[in-house]
Amino acid sequence: MTRRTLVGAGAALGVVLVAMLSLYTVEQTEQALVVRLGKPVDVERDAGLHAKVPLIDSVIFYDTRLLPLEPPLEQIILGDQKRLEVQVYARYQVTDPLLYYQSVRTSEQARSQLTQIISSALRRALGQVKLTALLSEERRHITDIILQESIDKSKPLGITVADVRIRRADLPPETSQAIYDRMKSERQRQAKELRAQGFEWAQQIQSRADRDRTVILSEAQRQSLTTRGQGDAEANRIYAQAFGRDPKFFAFYRAMQTYRQSLADSGPTLVLTPSSDLLKYFGNGATRDVRP
Repeated sequence: MTRRTLVGAGAALGVVLVAMLSLYTVEQTEQALVVRLGKPVDVERDAGLHAKVPLIDSVIFYDTRLLPLEPPLEQIILGDQKRLEVQVYARYQVTDPLLYYQSVRTSEQARSQLTQIISSALRRALGQVKLTALLSEERRHITDIILQESIDKSKPLGITVADVRIRRADLPPETSQAIYDRMKSERQRQAKELRAQGFEWAQQIQSRADRDRTVILSEAQRQSLTTRGQGDAEANRIYAQAFGRDPKFFAFYRAMQTYRQSLADSGPTLVLTPSSDLLKYFGNGATRDVRP
């Protein structure tokens, strides 16, 4: 290989190397910041192939998509002095690469500062509300306040916060246990009061029922005695009328009834003398014609 050939190959290699150092590619999901000797000189947002000064310019790429941020769980004192363990999550986007580079430089620093901004907004918003507000429709309004404050304070960082949501809002374990114990004792107290009240009502109902039963039975007995007395009086009146119309027939009829009741198969055994008045109708019959 001649010297001329070597020189030509070296020149071609140098041209390729210079071309590689002079060009860079921006993807669809990226934006680029060109830094010349430590000083930002250009922001490139269009995707494609772009040129830069080799060995002097450096290119820093930033993602244009929404990036997640999940700050750690922290305890916050609410407006009603209750402690709450709150965890949020956020979505943000690098919208100004130049300002982002000048204010935070690295993504780790950006995430750290953004976490502090969101934490401060969270504490300020929740420090003015009660626990019941987080359990109602007012929660959406609270998150809107946190989001707006986060947006305003993150703009100087070249960052736009797209969303902030409360993922978790729980009482600390020790507070939850204390509240549970207090609720349990309160429910037990209410249960005892209800049982005592129910027992009292049951006694009252039982007492009224016993009183009504006594009154009803007394009234029924009174009515039955009155009715029985009236029936007996009516029977005596009928007997008296019958006896008055025909005393002999009445005596004969009463004797027949006595025979039926006394001399039936299931009746007792009677030992009587032939001259007994009870047997006079067996020997003599009726003293006159008896009509039924």
